[in-house]
Amino acid sequence: MSDTKNIRNIAIIAHVDHGKTTLVDSIFQKTGAFRDNQQVNVRVLDSNPQERERGITIFSKNAAAVYKEHKINIVDTPGHADFGGEVERILQMVDGVLLLVDAFEGPMPQTKFVLRKALELHLKPIVVINKIDRPQSDPVKVHDQVLDLFIALGAEEHQLDFPYIFTSAKNGIAKYSMDDEDGDMSLLLDIIIKEIPAPVAEDDGGFQMLVTTLDYSDYIGKIAIGRIHRGKVSPGSQLVVVSPDGIVGKGTVTKVFQFDKVQKIEAKEATSGDIIAIAGIPDATVGLTLASVDDPVSLESFEISKPTLSMLFSVNDSPFAGLEGKEVTSRKIRERLMKEKMTNVALNVEETDSADTFRVSGRGELHLSVLIETMRREGYELAIARPEVIMHYDEQGTMLEPIEHVTIDIPEEYTGVIIEKMGRRKAEMIHMGTLRGGMVRVEFEIPTRGLIGYNLEFTTDTKGEGIMSHVFINYQPFKGKLPSRETGALVVSETGICVAYSLSALEDRGTFFVSPNTKVYAGMIVGESTRGLDITMNVCKTKKLSNMRSSGTDESLRLTPPKILSLEQALEFINDDELLEVTPLSIRLRKKLLDPNARARATKKANA
Repeated sequence: MSDTKNIRNIAIIAHVDHGKTTLVDSIFQKTGAFRDNQQVNVRVLDSNPQERERGITIFSKNAAAVYKEHKINIVDTPGHADFGGEVERILQMVDGVLLLVDAFEGPMPQTKFVLRKALELHLKPIVVINKIDRPQSDPVKVHDQVLDLFIALGAEEHQLDFPYIFTSAKNGIAKYSMDDEDGDMSLLLDIIIKEIPAPVAEDDGGFQMLVTTLDYSDYIGKIAIGRIHRGKVSPGSQLVVVSPDGIVGKGTVTKVFQFDKVQKIEAKEATSGDIIAIAGIPDATVGLTLASVDDPVSLESFEISKPTLSMLFSVNDSPFAGLEGKEVTSRKIRERLMKEKMTNVALNVEETDSADTFRVSGRGELHLSVLIETMRREGYELAIARPEVIMHYDEQGTMLEPIEHVTIDIPEEYTGVIIEKMGRRKAEMIHMGTLRGGMVRVEFEIPTRGLIGYNLEFTTDTKGEGIMSHVFINYQPFKGKLPSRETGALVVSETGICVAYSLSALEDRGTFFVSPNTKVYAGMIVGESTRGLDITMNVCKTKKLSNMRSSGTDESLRLTPPKILSLEQALEFINDDELLEVTPLSIRLRKKLLDPNARARATKKANA
């Protein structure tokens, strides 16, 4: 056994929007990964269109940079708690982590969650205090908060003596102390080479690799990604898939890829310590070991966190079904969900009693809404039911529900309304403190159910100035019934086209989600009622014209602009008796029962 001296494997971990992907950009610029005249996107690793639009990392990415004859394998991990399943697995591939912390916000829930996992695995941490150029930032205070966090998480003595550096990834600045002159990213790269241990090389025994992530290509099939624990591999190698219970599959390696900058490049051979991708093993699954046929020994695996939220995906059966999408059948939807399940291991797909409906479970609303958005962009039409929390039962038969740790940063004047709203949702306040610039940080423990549908309300209550983040902590006994949506829906009574004349006359009934000339059908929801009851209305009624009275004689109508809901906002809005209709061109809200008489009978029956 020896050290692979010229390889360093690191993961970049941080809370959402603390600058992980921007830091990778700066590292690539410093290592000369791009030509001087090359056109490079900002946040080069965020290759998925949704990642660019949302400004967050959704899928973990592998990349590599070469600096001072060392190959640095970098794994960029998602910062949002809904994609925490990715981070937990990635830590198995690396020998150290860059813990990135915002110089203004300090350590946030996801930072604590991921750091705890890294410390448990005895990984070497390097603390990067980023965004030192941000107004009102206090990098030195944040460094002290990070040290407190290490102590609170029970870090060992040698882990408390962590190396740290202050950076502005956006400007490519790095320095060891705030009193130093501005340096560049070579200071950070030097720390990585010096502090992160090299992987242990063990090339003599049979091949072993723990599958940490999966990718898929329509041309070469399933691609298994992981770090070689022992041995060598090359195209043509015979490998077996080993679980703790024995061999579960086998195959021949068709291609071996190594990472170079942001691309995969084919390699003739790969040796222990390197992070690689292997094609040709169809039975490869996350958490299982790929091993040589002569020595099929399983490596210690890891537990994948279970989903906390589920939704029913069903075939779109509205009057407008099939008008906008290409893939509308249950067979096509099932194929697509099963393909997603192969690579997205934190996702679970189950068939239900109905052939047209599938139960899809994930780590949170965002996790599932990213899948829905991807499918609609691929031409699928779906009907989605309201998200439901997945309950568990302990040995005594007590019902347990998932609990989240919520951190809220708000201007001081909104503190009262937020504490009151969270209290109604069965939240318990566990900490409250002041930040710079008149901001207050409040921390709660709240049932996951209490967060469904709250984002929209939170944005309104704080006039868009509040920041809310949450991370799953554990299961606790069921907290009791929570209040549902306090307002009713504005429901269309007949199929047709919305008319400005009707919308103008009905504006006092509530807030509309549609504009004039929108096609609607009976049972479709076009707005939010001001009362707690649903109101059925005709939005297609036109003005009766005659010889004495023409349409031009009236003053032109002034309508309040409609409130256009995003996919996440629509998922938060719907109640148990409503569905979300998703097509490539439209997002519509509707009642499950389109006929008003059937709805009235169902309501009567429920009340009885």
